[in-house]
Amino acid sequence: QANTSQMTMLSILVHTISVLLACQGAQGQQAQSPQLLASLDYGTFKGAYSERYNISYWQRIPFAAPPVGENRFRGPQPPLPVLEDPYDSSRPFDMCPQRTVNGSEDCLYLGLYSRPWTRDQPLKPVVVTFYGGGFIQGSASFNIPPSAYPILNVSTSSDMLFIYPNYRTNAFGFLPGREVAEDPLSDLNPGLLDQEAVLKWTKKYIAHFGGNPDNVTVWGQSAGGGSVLAQALGRGGKQNLFHKAMASSPFWPKTYKHDSKEAQDLYDELAARTGCAGPNSLACLKKADVQTIRDASRFLSTSQQYNTSTFTWGPVIDGDFLREPLSQATAKGHVNMNLAFAMHNTQEGENFIPPGFQGATDAGSPPYNSSAESFDTWLRGFLPGFRTCEIEAVKRHYPAEGITETIEYSTTYVRAGQIYRDVVLTCPAYWFSGSAQDGGWLGEYSMSPSKHASDTVWWNQINAIQRSDPARYQAYTGAFASFFMTGDPNALKLSPPDVAGVPTLDSNSEWVIKDGGLSTAKLEHLGKRCEFWRKTAARVPM
Repeated sequence: QANTSQMTMLSILVHTISVLLACQGAQGQQAQSPQLLASLDYGTFKGAYSERYNISYWQRIPFAAPPVGENRFRGPQPPLPVLEDPYDSSRPFDMCPQRTVNGSEDCLYLGLYSRPWTRDQPLKPVVVTFYGGGFIQGSASFNIPPSAYPILNVSTSSDMLFIYPNYRTNAFGFLPGREVAEDPLSDLNPGLLDQEAVLKWTKKYIAHFGGNPDNVTVWGQSAGGGSVLAQALGRGGKQNLFHKAMASSPFWPKTYKHDSKEAQDLYDELAARTGCAGPNSLACLKKADVQTIRDASRFLSTSQQYNTSTFTWGPVIDGDFLREPLSQATAKGHVNMNLAFAMHNTQEGENFIPPGFQGATDAGSPPYNSSAESFDTWLRGFLPGFRTCEIEAVKRHYPAEGITETIEYSTTYVRAGQIYRDVVLTCPAYWFSGSAQDGGWLGEYSMSPSKHASDTVWWNQINAIQRSDPARYQAYTGAFASFFMTGDPNALKLSPPDVAGVPTLDSNSEWVIKDGGLSTAKLEHLGKRCEFWRKTAARVPM
């Protein structure tokens, strides 16, 4: 116990010294007057400096023209010239229309921050971060300290530039259908095209802010991780906008073709609910009030929550930006990144399944319980394209009493959660990390309760948990920082040699963050289950 106490005190001392050094760096760099004016070809943008957190930041920079009028449902257009000189970028911006909030369609802005930079210093690695929210909501507008600051602050070797862009969600960002595909002033998946525009903006302009356009990582959690997968597949994997990609719990809902029955039904129902059904439905939708579309989109986002789809809206196979399903593209290596790192959580599928599975009596709407009959009803509703033989195969891969790399289970709730997790989150993460040509890594966050987003406590915002367990904070969050800096989660490892690092995926092992510490586990079960899902992917579809 004395040795453990000494090690804990030593870890705290090391972390304290790191913070003191960072503060000293703040004083030194502030004395050099950090570069806070960035002159681009469409305007000059003035940032700000936070002495408390030692960061230079620009909270608000337009990266595209407002997608209004004819540009609604259209890919992003070039940003308009900025009239304010200089443009004050130390202010927030609106979220795009979502939930019960109108927000503003004039929402295509980004923010960025880093340690202070002067023109005589080297350019920094860049991390473009996409937010989560199920492809139906989210906002990139940040306060100070911004999201992911704990990654920047984990050590003195952590020195990168973070970019946070808005992108359109729900019907505004993911309206499918033949009408959209056939209209010359509309595009499928405009939310993904917003993200692509940010990556092109980064390539062209980020050096003005101290970022290295040739050292870019894309990262996101949940639908932000799903966005990373989408950008990894973008344009058939033939782009050169980034070479590192990290996906945390990537939410990858079923991806239908844009003109499939499921996609067309969604378009038709939105048109009907907004009073736009008819031969000129798309023109009507472009003129409809924002609130009208928002409310109809919100209704549809929960219409199949515990059935075929979670939130309804999401990427579709459009034949241009998304040319083939994830299961196929990753198998063929049709991806844009050279290096990939993915995380998944042990029981995160339970966030998305009927809560009634936890009890013996019916609960919820629609009602479910823990019986085998209730499980069968859900499974057939979740996988309507599966024949009986495939449903039975699912049950064999996920028996009523089963085991994974990290847990044993014997309840309907956990069983269903594991199926959902693997279909929507974990197998997409596994395929993605295994498709990178120069190296891939996979980690599993298994600290109780290991639900969706429970791992964000270590890297999203400064909090007491990080201070109470500095060794785990440095090991886990430090792996993120190391990957962002070098493309290898172990290159700048902050934990002692006897603490497990992240094994490469080609060793058929994953990194495990659990209550008792850090370890590795052989992928004895996940590989077989994901291979089954790849073989049956066309019927999911995924």
